[in-house]
Amino acid sequence: MRLGGRRESRNVEDRRGMSAGRIGRGKIGIGTIVLALVAMYFGVDPRVVLDTAGLVEPQPAPMSAGGRSPAEDEVARFVSKVLADTEDTWGPIFANAGRRYQEPRLVLFTGATQSACGLGRAETGPFYCPADGKVYLDLVFFEELHSRFGAPGDFAQAYVIAHEVGHHVQNLLGISGKVQQARQRSSEREANQLSVRLELQADCLAGVWAHHADRTRQVLEAGDVEEALGAASAIGDDRIQKQSRGYVTPDSFTHGSAAQRVRWFRQGLAKGDMSACDTFSAASL
Repeated sequence: MRLGGRRESRNVEDRRGMSAGRIGRGKIGIGTIVLALVAMYFGVDPRVVLDTAGLVEPQPAPMSAGGRSPAEDEVARFVSKVLADTEDTWGPIFANAGRRYQEPRLVLFTGATQSACGLGRAETGPFYCPADGKVYLDLVFFEELHSRFGAPGDFAQAYVIAHEVGHHVQNLLGISGKVQQARQRSSEREANQLSVRLELQADCLAGVWAHHADRTRQVLEAGDVEEALGAASAIGDDRIQKQSRGYVTPDSFTHGSAAQRVRWFRQGLAKGDMSACDTFSAASL
């Protein structure tokens, strides 16, 4: 991926080397209550927020001798450049549609950290919190993407970031809120199906980003698309379930199968248009 000389985003919040340490319980303020209500709207258990928001704060964790490695800092700079590239892509797309793109913040953390959606943990993987408009990422996930999921490469990592930014785009467009309202009125099976369509749309939006980033800034190198497709396939629900427990239950899918994730990323990459990412109207995923 060609990002040499590209700017870094100003929207990176670096919490690496800090852990979420519990502090003494105090009074629950109105701000905490508001966060709990917002979290409940987006399907997050409000008790998680009440347990963490305002009661947990980042505290310094012991660092190894010499602190973070130069290699880790280089990955952090790469993440910042990819985030900047998504900003340079979605800003004009929104402007052309007569809207203003509100840039998300990306939080780098180690182990666990506080978010408006509760306590974020590295083992759950990267996530987007619609309640605070932030993407959360522990860089350890990129190591797992390579070693556990067999999906190496810098563009595989860029795809992961672009997918989470895709959720931010959905949030700005009001899609996330509508889906969450629909999920609350649905059975568990139907709610899972809605989640799959939301996730596949984020994959498609990641493809839209890649389309415009390459057309305007020529960021793609040979093999990059294959890296992204490899990552999309590796983290399909069917692949993960098969790997973790040996069998697959499609009704429990929340992100989509490997084939579906590949298909929708390809769709966004080929079309470069958000209108091509309407997974909710698609008869077949």
